[in-house]
Amino acid sequence: MPQIVETVLITGASSGIGAELAKLFAKDGANLVLLARRQDRLDELARDLQARYSVGVRTVSADLGLAEAPQDIFERLAHDRVPIDVIVNNAGFGAQGRFADLSLERQMQMIQVNVAALTHLTRLFLPGMLERGRGGILNVASTAGFQPGPGMAVYYATKAYVLHFTEALAEELKGTPIRTTCLAPGPTATEFAAQADLQRSWLFSFGVMDVETVARTGYQGFRQGRLLVIPGAKNRLLAFAVRFSPRAFVRMVAKRLNTVT
Repeated sequence: MPQIVETVLITGASSGIGAELAKLFAKDGANLVLLARRQDRLDELARDLQARYSVGVRTVSADLGLAEAPQDIFERLAHDRVPIDVIVNNAGFGAQGRFADLSLERQMQMIQVNVAALTHLTRLFLPGMLERGRGGILNVASTAGFQPGPGMAVYYATKAYVLHFTEALAEELKGTPIRTTCLAPGPTATEFAAQADLQRSWLFSFGVMDVETVARTGYQGFRQGRLLVIPGAKNRLLAFAVRFSPRAFVRMVAKRLNTVT
């Protein structure tokens, strides 16, 4: 009986953690559907992965900030008979600043990308995984999801959603072949800090993890069937320390870390 080659959909695949995860899945022989807004970046990555690993790579340029994007993506792949075995919900962005000062449009778009699109895509592709009896979901949250974040209020709240949604989904999927993992990295050397205007923040002044290590740790955790993966001992300590700290103190520290110097 021929071995089934899994097909993996990765959002936010043009750079950072998404691109590194794409390399790891390709190295293991998976076919890929790479999704992001920047077609040129996707095409460059696709050519590299095809040349190095001889896997099938399809690129989809789409803006998950548009409410209709997940349905369009699902219908396009269904029309071309591309079954998705694993979905990696990696796309997301943040913004530094006071809630009342940041653009309403940008913050609503953040909720659309970080929360609504992730939820929508998962709901669209999960039934097919269950029907075929194989598959997995890898959601990328953040250590930000473990506490409120004054100075990045909406971003922290979206990552708390991803964390709790993934945990609840994993419990619902117990007894099925579908593996569910939440990758929650701390500050990482990607384009995120520049896009969120955090380069001069305290948060990114205490050292960042390299993106290859973060992606590899998350990938290994997913393959091992772990529910929650927090790369780095310091990040794990800080994520769990908030459980035993006064909430007022947690808010004060988070506010300080998100302050731009």
